[in-house]
Amino acid sequence: MTSQLTSDVDSLLLDLLEWVAKEPRTYRQTMDAWRTSCPRLPVWEEAVDRGLVVRDRAFGAPAVVALTPAGQSFLTARRKR
Repeated sequence: MTSQLTSDVDSLLLDLLEWVAKEPRTYRQTMDAWRTSCPRLPVWEEAVDRGLVVRDRAFGAPAVVALTPAGQSFLTARRKR
């Protein structure tokens, strides 16, 4: 990735992580809000690949999206800037 694209994706990742951290989100809500068909800005995919978010499913409940410890660290570090 170019440095500008990396910066753009990191900015969008921060937005995604702040959105997830704000309140419990279902996987469906997350996909409706954050999935993109643009291969140049794969925010959801990038967050998963970097291990920043995880999709959990409890028996019989909708899948939920949560920050991982790495996601929380990313969010905390970016908020300090």
